[in-house]
Amino acid sequence: MKKILVPIKRVPDWQLKVKVAGDGKSIDQSNIKWIINTFDEIAVEEAVRLKEKHPVFSEIIVLCIGPAASSEQLRSALALGADRAILVSSEEQIDSEQASKILTEVVKKNAIDLVLMGKQAIDSDSSQTGQRMAALLGWPQATFASSVEFNSDLSEVNVVREVDGGLETVKLKMPALITTDLRLNEPRLRSLPAIVQAKKKPLEETPVSDFGNISSRTKVLSLSAPAKRGAGKKVDSVQDLVNALKNEAKVI
Repeated sequence: MKKILVPIKRVPDWQLKVKVAGDGKSIDQSNIKWIINTFDEIAVEEAVRLKEKHPVFSEIIVLCIGPAASSEQLRSALALGADRAILVSSEEQIDSEQASKILTEVVKKNAIDLVLMGKQAIDSDSSQTGQRMAALLGWPQATFASSVEFNSDLSEVNVVREVDGGLETVKLKMPALITTDLRLNEPRLRSLPAIVQAKKKPLEETPVSDFGNISSRTKVLSLSAPAKRGAGKKVDSVQDLVNALKNEAKVI
């Protein structure tokens, strides 16, 4: 029997306008709604679909590194169809290097066969954790997946991935790590029975200190809101457009 690990991240709802806090180094959390990172939710859905299609995948474990309130996002992932959850509790900001080291230890401890995770977090947009994990584990990886298909004995997986020039298909030997893109699937709606059942599924909590002294080498110097977008203007010719882009917008 095989196990799937899906790391998820607690992020601000992308539909809300985030404000910078008074310290200039963090966001104002007074009216923030928190959600599962969009790409991670797609990874959870893909894990559930794989388990439905291939019963040899016996367990889906979701994991979040974050504050105690992250249990809400873990329960939401359990309602999608995951089997159990792990919360690595930390009130401090965790960067990609720290996260990859923690997740690597979890993979080894739980004898994980497949890691599915979002290609990036919508708050930091680093797109580093999956790649760092694959390197630490010595596993093959496929990033930005838009299609995942296993062979008959699940020893190999074909992954179609989004690249600048279009699509690329790679074949990985298991165990493997795959990061998911938006085109892979559309997560299902959570039914009321699934939400109720999720409250009964196991959720293990462990402090980040259990993973040793994993210190961050990333420091936030400052945060600032993006500049307000200026009004558009009409031009009479292509040459006027080129001049405006070159001399006013300074983008060419």
